[in-house]
Amino acid sequence: MTRSIIHLDMNAFFASVEQQANTELKGKPIAVVGASHRTVITTASYEARAFGVKTGMAIWEGKRACPDLIIVKGDNKKYTHTSSQITAMMREYTPLVEVFSIDEAFLDVTHSQALYGPAETIAYQLKARIRHDLGLTCSVGIAPNKLLAKLASDMQKPDGLTVIPPDRVREILEKIPVGDLCGVGKRLQKQLTLYCNVHTCGELGRCDEKILTRRFGIIGKRLKEMGQGIDDSPVVPVEEEEQVKSVGHSMTLPKDVEHRDDILKRLLQLSEMVGRRARRYDLAGKTLSVQVRLGDFFSNFQKQTTLTTPINLSDDIYQTAVRVFDSMGIDQPIRLLGISLSNLYEHEGQQISLFETDRKKEQLTRAMDAVNNKLGDFKVTFGSLLDEQEKGSHVISPAWKPEGIRNVTVT
Repeated sequence: MTRSIIHLDMNAFFASVEQQANTELKGKPIAVVGASHRTVITTASYEARAFGVKTGMAIWEGKRACPDLIIVKGDNKKYTHTSSQITAMMREYTPLVEVFSIDEAFLDVTHSQALYGPAETIAYQLKARIRHDLGLTCSVGIAPNKLLAKLASDMQKPDGLTVIPPDRVREILEKIPVGDLCGVGKRLQKQLTLYCNVHTCGELGRCDEKILTRRFGIIGKRLKEMGQGIDDSPVVPVEEEEQVKSVGHSMTLPKDVEHRDDILKRLLQLSEMVGRRARRYDLAGKTLSVQVRLGDFFSNFQKQTTLTTPINLSDDIYQTAVRVFDSMGIDQPIRLLGISLSNLYEHEGQQISLFETDRKKEQLTRAMDAVNNKLGDFKVTFGSLLDEQEKGSHVISPAWKPEGIRNVTVT
């Protein structure tokens, strides 16, 4: 049976929620920002986008592009509450709902159509309910798989609905620029053009896999499949994700990162998050895994190493994570990074180390934990992360899920 996948993408989500909550903002150019004075624009309304205001701009840049731009401080509770309402609506049509980020989700309605009608009918009903109940609009794509559904949802924005039928996949992809595929950023698009003379999805699908693999390594085969519109990845609800006996965190990045310094900062941030959570439960782990998702959103890689001694100090986790990441040999833009500790043991927190440097490291870590547990995350942190915390202050993570994080289990 051919699958029917819906990708639902809320339009200018944060800004639209703010405009709906405050009628004085409707129809006006607004930009949602974090609480810090050094924050950047996280979302702009379509009225602001018409002037060239974009996500990631500094406030002064947005003001220069649109002098009448209204700056609105973001409200995470408001966005998560609204997102949870939308998720509940989607789950009325199918239990197979994958919350991809706070403002987008995949639905597998293959087996729901006997009850609710064709996928297009379900999509129109969802759009109508979201508009009626919440006053918000969304763009929807319908296709045989997640890759194509996401491509379709980007074709008509805002408030669009696009269908890619199975029998027209090759025809539709033939002339679509390869850069329109989710995850093929400007750098990768330039490389495909320069080294492979590939400009369209059709050309990518016909490109020799050996040439792609020789140039792009492990993702060469995946690139060819993307050009052909092939994607077998399932829609996985949070409750059906594999329950792993580990302590871990991952982050979906606001934009693809490829420079080593940026990647290392993210690994350090994740190491502190994982370490602090493990220490909170008095756990330490021998096996450390690093997860990487490339810019295409669907190419996932994971590698792990097992140590002789369990660890839970942030610096130890970071040093190990860097070694594992370097051994993966990935040189493509990255959209998601994750670190997890498994093979867990109860940690004897009162055991005194034989080495003075280790004792100082443990004392410093306990002091940092005490402050952060009392005052909030990253109030005390590594110097290299100060800029990252300022930029991300009070901005909801794109990897937010309504169910929160999973419980910790000791192996």
